[in-house]
Amino acid sequence: MVQVSPVHGTRRDRLLSQLVDRAAVIPAAALVTHHADVEYPFRQDSDFWYLTGFDEPDAVALFLSHREQERFVLFVSPRNPAAEVWTGFRWGCEGAVEQFGADVAHPIAELESRLDEYLDGASAVLFRVGRHPGVEPLVLKALARQLDRAPRSGQAPLALQDPSALLHGMRQIKDPIELDRLREAARISAAAHELARARTRPGMSERQVQALMEQSFLEAGARGPAYGSIVAGGDNACVLHYTSNADVLRDGDLLLIDAGCSLSDYYNGDITRTFPINGRFTSEQRLLYELVLASQLAALAAVRPGTTADAVHETALRVLVEGLLDLGLLLGSADAVIETGAYRHLYMHRTGHWLGLDVHDVGAYRLGDHPVTLEPGMVLTVEPGLYVSDRLPVPDGQPEIDPRWQGIGIRIEDDAAVTESGSEVLSAAALKLPDAMER
Repeated sequence: MVQVSPVHGTRRDRLLSQLVDRAAVIPAAALVTHHADVEYPFRQDSDFWYLTGFDEPDAVALFLSHREQERFVLFVSPRNPAAEVWTGFRWGCEGAVEQFGADVAHPIAELESRLDEYLDGASAVLFRVGRHPGVEPLVLKALARQLDRAPRSGQAPLALQDPSALLHGMRQIKDPIELDRLREAARISAAAHELARARTRPGMSERQVQALMEQSFLEAGARGPAYGSIVAGGDNACVLHYTSNADVLRDGDLLLIDAGCSLSDYYNGDITRTFPINGRFTSEQRLLYELVLASQLAALAAVRPGTTADAVHETALRVLVEGLLDLGLLLGSADAVIETGAYRHLYMHRTGHWLGLDVHDVGAYRLGDHPVTLEPGMVLTVEPGLYVSDRLPVPDGQPEIDPRWQGIGIRIEDDAAVTESGSEVLSAAALKLPDAMER
């Protein structure tokens, strides 16, 4: 039978060692209705998965550092053959203990009656308020009972705390197993990008290209796309989160594809490539493509321990601004354009984000006034772009855009893991040099 990886137990031990007499209540995700009695495909809560590897809805995990024996407790849906005919296999309480390492497991219906006892003696309770409406009233009720007894017992949890800082700090540094899974997600995602570029032709629809990529994900063993695939031909690429994917691809336009797969254990790829639909760049397209690529390569070279995500962004931004000044699409000095934001009608987003179990993964970028320093094991995307359209007004003092540049949208995105000496580009198998984009 399938058994959970030992890595989840290692993570639980780390969490329990940092709780120091506190208790943590971490719920699983619930099923979400799509329409009528049809539900969306289930997607486990990332924090819950990180600690348990348990992939069923409506469960709750307790982490009880103040207890000697029952330190990891799972509340789960019990085995029910009649229900399993409709919805599939459940592990039940026995499986939660035998396969997932729980010290003890109970039916989820017993959470309300047992929670008070399990929280008894904890100095504080860690629970994310506002995210789990079915569990939150039970946690608050149990905490209230503890407080009501405090005058007689002499002890009660002193606070309700958010577990995010503690747990997300753990998740931000990927362990070797996680890095291998992210490499696999990047490998499958890169192969799909290569396939899409090889097969794309004028007259195809954006939806056809999306289908090619997502079929490739599934055939390679992934769970499916990690997010709504962006397949944006021509001017559609200037809409950052374009997902309708309904237009016909035109001869002479570029195609921007921002897509990645999600593995069975939820680790994600996130890659963007842009290439000419007919296999040949126009002169304007190639000039802007080479500029975005130069910006991205400089930013990737800046990914290393001791620097910051802000510094990576600033590196990419300066290359873009200086290139746009050379092309006449901006006017002034690079410092002035950056300081005033006069470039934002052409480049309006940051250069990357953390990547892991979530596509936009957890972890702080800043702690107060101080940017977070990059450390080995962190994984981030590096994705500068340029978007030349009439959607945003040209800032005062900047030149109106010549029609020959209009409708060109380019983004190049890779997944990079911080290493001891620099970075590893996990998605390097997706080609990006200009000549490789042509045929």
